[in-house]
Amino acid sequence: MSEPPARPGRYGERKTAMFFQKKLKRVMTDPKKAEERFAKTLEEAPLEKGDRLAMILAALAVFIPALLGIFAVIALVLYFFFFRHF
Repeated sequence: MSEPPARPGRYGERKTAMFFQKKLKRVMTDPKKAEERFAKTLEEAPLEKGDRLAMILAALAVFIPALLGIFAVIALVLYFFFFRHF
């Protein structure tokens, strides 16, 4: 598939760019090959003893602050709608 021609914009010609477009195209065109490549990479460098725990801790370090932020926004909205007296 070829890319659509660039449209002239306010500052002349521009191309739309997408991050990781080559990787996305490689994975989306043949998922079976991508799965085989992943399995081969995993065989070459298998997980070590503490890797699973490290991945879980890294995920928690990302998700817990995000969840706390979401809960704070919800609590603030509830405060302004129900508990604030004028």
